[in-house]
Amino acid sequence: MEDYSVKPTQPQTLAASVLPDPNGATERTILEKLVLSLVDEKRRARRWGIFFKLASLALAGLALLYFAGVLRYNPEKSVSTAHTALVDVIGVLDTGGEANADAVIHSLQAAYKDSNTKAVVMRINSPGGSPVQAGMVVDEIRRLKTKYPKIPLYVVVEEICASGGYYIASAADKIFVDKASLIGSIGVLMDGFGFVGLMEKLGVERRLITAGANKGFLDSFSPLNDQQRKLANEMVGEIHQQFIDVVRKGRGDRLKETPDTFSGLVWSGAKGIEMGLADGFGTVESVARDIVKVEEVVDFSPKDNFAEKLAKRIGISAGHTLLRGLKAESGALR
Repeated sequence: MEDYSVKPTQPQTLAASVLPDPNGATERTILEKLVLSLVDEKRRARRWGIFFKLASLALAGLALLYFAGVLRYNPEKSVSTAHTALVDVIGVLDTGGEANADAVIHSLQAAYKDSNTKAVVMRINSPGGSPVQAGMVVDEIRRLKTKYPKIPLYVVVEEICASGGYYIASAADKIFVDKASLIGSIGVLMDGFGFVGLMEKLGVERRLITAGANKGFLDSFSPLNDQQRKLANEMVGEIHQQFIDVVRKGRGDRLKETPDTFSGLVWSGAKGIEMGLADGFGTVESVARDIVKVEEVVDFSPKDNFAEKLAKRIGISAGHTLLRGLKAESGALR
């Protein structure tokens, strides 16, 4: 007799999968797995909920304390005894970095404003950076020196004071170095990469549409023509001349110019003294003791306040927690 029953042509549905199969899986086993999966999902959701609530409360509390002024770092507090004011310029001169013009200028203003400041020492350890940031600091140094003519400004170089770092240093009354410090690099550079040849080999076409003949100036994926190269050289040369003028004005007759002085080379601290780029050997402590004659040093340097440091730690911890959570979710989905 012929069999007219309908044969399944599609994979079994979830309802069919709960029936016993040849491997011995039972309805109870599958239900247990489903329940355990739901429990794990709810547990993860509860953990994330608790974490975000605590993080929100912590950030709200820090915000309240900050705006109340409890956690703010205030370098303008007056010190009741005579002192040498210290301002650090550490790292690359950059708008978003610790050695940015706004932070350095604010600290310099606070140091000069203090009635018990007898001298200001800038401790520089910078390879340079933005000429704009350096120029802003130099302009403010000149203004403050005019406003407070009785307060001298000294620079102490630690590891390196090059390029934009030396741009700032040259505005000081005197520069002190270690014999092995690196100093100089009086030059300007404009760097980048050109990928035109590589694109041609790979068969990649650059489609750049501009309004203005030089709007794509220095585009890494377009050829650099002679006119644009000339413009770039003129721009770099103009900024270089500004740097040279600042150094000549700051160092005056002490500078012993040679053909290499403004070539962008870097010299040791000892050689820098011979060339008139620096005045002698010294540290913050020795300058305060032997030059200023006031050994007490008060630090006016820009620093993160407690709230900012804690916020950064919370941000890092939150990032690590989120990463672990994502890894855990990824593992659960395998």
